[in-house]
Amino acid sequence: MTKQNNTKKEQALEYHAQGRPGKIEVIPTKEAKTQRDLSLAYSPGVAWPCLAIKDNPDDVYKYTAKGNLVAVISNGTAVLGLGDIGPEAGKPVMEGKGVLFKIFADIDVFDIEINEKDPEKFVQIVKALEPTFGGINLEDIKSPECFYIERELKERMKIPVMHDDQHGTAIISGAALLNALDIQKKKIGSAKFVINGAGAAAMACVQMYIALGAKYENFIMLDKEGPLHKGRTDLDEVKQKFATEKSDWTLTTAIKNADVFVGLSVGNVVTGEMIKTMAKNPIVFAMANPDPEITYEEAIAARKDLIMATGRSDYPNQVNNVLGFPYIFRGALDVRATKINEAMKLAAVKALAELARTPVPDIVNMAYNQKNLCYGPTYIIPKPVDPRLLSTVAPAVAKAAIESGVAQKPITNWDEYIVELNKRLGLDNQLLRVIASKAKRDPKRLVFAEADNVKILKAASILYEDGVAYPILLGDVNKIKRIADENDIDIHEMQIIDPRVDEQEEKRTAYGELFFAKRQRRGFNAYESFKMMQERNYYGCMMVETGDADAMISGLTRNYAEAIRPALHIIGTEEGVKKIAGMYLLITKKGPIFLADTTVNFNPTAEELADIAQMVAKEVRSFNITPRIAMLSYSNFGSSDGAEAKLVAKATAILKQRNPSLIVDGEMQGSLAFNNDVLKENYPFSELVDQDVNVLIFPNLTAGNLAYHLLKELGGAEAIGPILLGMKKPVHVLQLGSSVRNIVNMALVAVVDAQSKTKLDTEVEVAKTSWWKSLKKKHKM
Repeated sequence: MTKQNNTKKEQALEYHAQGRPGKIEVIPTKEAKTQRDLSLAYSPGVAWPCLAIKDNPDDVYKYTAKGNLVAVISNGTAVLGLGDIGPEAGKPVMEGKGVLFKIFADIDVFDIEINEKDPEKFVQIVKALEPTFGGINLEDIKSPECFYIERELKERMKIPVMHDDQHGTAIISGAALLNALDIQKKKIGSAKFVINGAGAAAMACVQMYIALGAKYENFIMLDKEGPLHKGRTDLDEVKQKFATEKSDWTLTTAIKNADVFVGLSVGNVVTGEMIKTMAKNPIVFAMANPDPEITYEEAIAARKDLIMATGRSDYPNQVNNVLGFPYIFRGALDVRATKINEAMKLAAVKALAELARTPVPDIVNMAYNQKNLCYGPTYIIPKPVDPRLLSTVAPAVAKAAIESGVAQKPITNWDEYIVELNKRLGLDNQLLRVIASKAKRDPKRLVFAEADNVKILKAASILYEDGVAYPILLGDVNKIKRIADENDIDIHEMQIIDPRVDEQEEKRTAYGELFFAKRQRRGFNAYESFKMMQERNYYGCMMVETGDADAMISGLTRNYAEAIRPALHIIGTEEGVKKIAGMYLLITKKGPIFLADTTVNFNPTAEELADIAQMVAKEVRSFNITPRIAMLSYSNFGSSDGAEAKLVAKATAILKQRNPSLIVDGEMQGSLAFNNDVLKENYPFSELVDQDVNVLIFPNLTAGNLAYHLLKELGGAEAIGPILLGMKKPVHVLQLGSSVRNIVNMALVAVVDAQSKTKLDTEVEVAKTSWWKSLKKKHKM
């Protein structure tokens, strides 16, 4: 195993082991603190819902979590690309599937690993679990047993059952196929298909294509034994329908003049020469993972009229099951469907296909660094970060369940249902994934001024491996390498610079001259200016100032004021900015909340408070989120005539005068900002009535800093920051003692910040060093 792979292994093991082992936990949804709470939750109060359910079994959905609970069930016989590794070894995958259900569709999951390979016994075990769950997601069960298991469970159970390995790929690729055929101006009924692979996913795909209008006689399917032909005796009833008369097909001969190639097999079995023999305007879905049947680059080079999809996120048109299963189960659960039938799966296909034809939200364009991502050859299927997926696919599935007669709880008000769906997760709560995706699309050179720290090196390794940034490490070379070796961190492809050594004298001199020119009348003499360039913080800031780097991260091991000073001395503020400010981004269940000022300004004036709010609003808009600002105080709209309350009221008035279109109000108490009913009843004039507040501006540093720390520690919010506002170029200062995750998140923000502030000219592009080119090649950027 290479050191690089070993680093990834250690990161994955650490991720699963740190803190509470695993990836999921059970959290009570009702208060359970007092004796009265406990008496209601358990004995004697629990007897009443028990008796109610005994009298009316459907009340189990009213009084328990059954209606939002899905079992992810496996016996570990076909886990990812790992094969039959057993139920215990498959458990991390099942927990991971549960996480996806929760974060994309707010569905709760118990993962259940069953130590049973006999299909009938497996069916009996799962059938016996029916009282517990609202739905069953079968996962990683080998073929052909998976066909029998799913079929029997669907017949014997009265709750939705789906084997995602089969139908997930079929549904997503079906949507992609409809759009690819539309763009290529081909009819599905006359299209000729070649399918490489005949496992569970492949068979589900071809049956889906038939349901969409394809013809049996237009398919040639191949497995490891060769073509499916009528002379074979090992074909089941479904495969026999796709059997051809000829027995001598090879992949090379079959693909000639084909309209569509679908690969669900192994990597690198198709060549560019083979693609050249396909019909005009061909469609290639090479979905083997991690290596597709043919690389995207080779296929596109072979045919300019090609539309291609893969299972990979680093190429256009990713066929990703997460586009389907969370939303299909959401729709099925919400109408209490007795099964997931063909009508519901087809509804999901058509909803996904239609969504790709509609204008893309700004937040998706931002994630993929596109000005206007639109329907066409490189966009035939929605992106996983599209916030509309939940409110598009789930209602389509729910409607199909109602129309096909399998729904037990019909929805009557679809507008209310869509509002309810959007509230489940918060439309903006994919922000962190969007930031990460955007950073990866245009990685930047990121200087770490404190690289002789194991946390920094771990974060740098993650950023490099994820293709987000090229870290430049400042510090003693031998010390940094020793720390990396001791902790098995791979940094051998990263640039390490020690500003103090003789090799950096020429660069130090150039930087010192520039620094002296900037600060010679501001307290620094020539000797001090050159000496300062041996300090890593000053040296790193100068790298950013001169374009030798794109952004800098510092502050892990020093106080905030000391870490920020070099940036102010060298880089300075944006034009028109009088004072910088510090902002935290908190990822909460309500969505992202932006807090300021939390780190810089002790007691701002009303004008300065308005400036801070303006800078925050600008930063929030850069994430394609509309700022809705609450100016906080201990007073509500003049209820106190204290000096601080008046200051916040004045700042609000200044802000409204400067920016009449800005959604902002105050002064107001923090609780009022998030309690719309109380706000509407008592202060109906407020601009924040019926608005979801996402920006909190505090009257002073004490209030902001305290609130941020309390929310982070007690409120369970994930914090990103502090994000410096008002700097001319991207330099960000970590909180003292930040975790590796905090550092990585802060680095993502720094890269996105650099993308908007740094525009490299042609000369700099040409001057980029070999390590930069190596990075781009490695991550296929």
